[in-house]
Amino acid sequence: MRFTPLEQIDSNFLRNIKIIATDMDGTLTQKGKFTSDLLLMFEKLAVSDLQVLIVTGRSAGWVSGLVNYLPIAGAIAENGGLFYPAKNEEAIALTSISNRLEHRQELAAVFQKLQQSFPQICESSDNCFRITDWTFDVRGLSAEQLERLSSLCQELGLGFTYSNVQCHIKPLNQDKATGLMQVLQDYFQCLPEQVLTVGDSPNDESLFNPQYFPFSVGVANALEYANHLSYQPAYITKASEGQGFCEACRKILRVSGKLSN
Repeated sequence: MRFTPLEQIDSNFLRNIKIIATDMDGTLTQKGKFTSDLLLMFEKLAVSDLQVLIVTGRSAGWVSGLVNYLPIAGAIAENGGLFYPAKNEEAIALTSISNRLEHRQELAAVFQKLQQSFPQICESSDNCFRITDWTFDVRGLSAEQLERLSSLCQELGLGFTYSNVQCHIKPLNQDKATGLMQVLQDYFQCLPEQVLTVGDSPNDESLFNPQYFPFSVGVANALEYANHLSYQPAYITKASEGQGFCEACRKILRVSGKLSN
């Protein structure tokens, strides 16, 4: 399977980019951490009028704090479940849940059923800070086991996805692309062709769907999941993780004339 290197992207496309919508873990992080290079890049993007939206599977509780510390336009939590604008505004629900308590109880019941077939799975430590989904640790699970977990969730009327960190039991129609499209339309009045999406894992695959976002980038470590993605990124970086994200940003800034080296 061949992937188009990012360096081959048409510069004219990049000149139209207004928003970079990016996954976090494995895409912004480097070995699990934010680096000084990443934070400096955020500042360069901000002064160049390029807005960043983080689109992550992390919990509502985690993301509500994140938007207050980074120079970003906002963040979407729980794989498209909620939107947290910058400037300390309240969360905006992107998935309709009529009764949150009953929803959490349903998710817990499904998790218990999954444990009957997979007794080794352990609830994630941040699960108590979640609203729309239920998570458990992905480590130790094979590709075949992940496929079986997805099938079981579908049989029980819920969706399933996973990243390099966690597995997510979620509402069927909740994904990153659906949430991002709603946020772009309602709060940014931005067209999909003005957005560059960036990711690395199976829970980012909707961001790679060309029917939604024609300009998508996978950081190099996305190649690890190439055979497990329904949609492939349009372009791939040379570098992995946060260094790959910075590589993509430097490309945009050079094209716009706002980065000389």
